[in-house]
Amino acid sequence: MAEDELIYEVDGGVAVIRLNRPRHLGAFTWPMINAWARALREAQEDEGVRVVVLTGTGEGFCSGVDLKALDEIEATPIERKRMLTDRVHKVARAVEDLDKPLIAAVNGVAVGAGMDMALMCDMRFAARSARFSEGYIRIGLIPGDGGAYFLPRLVGPAKAMELLMTGDFVDADEALRLGIVNRVYDDEALMAETMEFARGIAAKPPIAISMIKRAVYQSARADLRTSLDLISSHMAIVQATDDYAEAMTAFREKRPGHYRNR
Repeated sequence: MAEDELIYEVDGGVAVIRLNRPRHLGAFTWPMINAWARALREAQEDEGVRVVVLTGTGEGFCSGVDLKALDEIEATPIERKRMLTDRVHKVARAVEDLDKPLIAAVNGVAVGAGMDMALMCDMRFAARSARFSEGYIRIGLIPGDGGAYFLPRLVGPAKAMELLMTGDFVDADEALRLGIVNRVYDDEALMAETMEFARGIAAKPPIAISMIKRAVYQSARADLRTSLDLISSHMAIVQATDDYAEAMTAFREKRPGHYRNR
């Protein structure tokens, strides 16, 4: 992989992962996947990083796997399975381990695994020119990178099946209406608006932010009583932190809080 095909930078408390293959609409290779998962792990381990932004370059956010990379895979069922579990799914597992907010700034087309990569983020902001498609069915495949898991949780099973079974494209405004994306910005404003939002989150108490993220996902898989028990434990821990003391003092003094890295 050319070293500039995936760029990882930290700007203040915000890490930016940029998929930088504009001539290939952000299609990923196997070395890119390794670098992508590595960047997520680095962001998790870096106490100075509080929010992560994932974006692409040019007219493509990510168009899935570079089809040339598939030629490297031995055409047996076990090797095809391992292509996903041992390669592509490295990113999904790294996302699952990330307890910091992950925002996709979708700058262009997000197709197949590229759409799945956006769906697995905590929030999605889209450029007005962005387009989304679970395009697997167009080449006789099934969603291979979490589309059948993430999409129904955002749009409901019936709409998810429609999008998965047709491979139809959804533009940014329709994606906003369906709940696939949180916000839509003009193309030239996307990164500036996303970074401003990310810096706002990064300025908030980091322990509480990470616990909110975990509580949301854990509660989605739990009954009400389990969720309430979980949150009562989280609350007791949060109230014992320096973050909480500083937040309360800052609130009373009507000033921004100042929080140390975890």
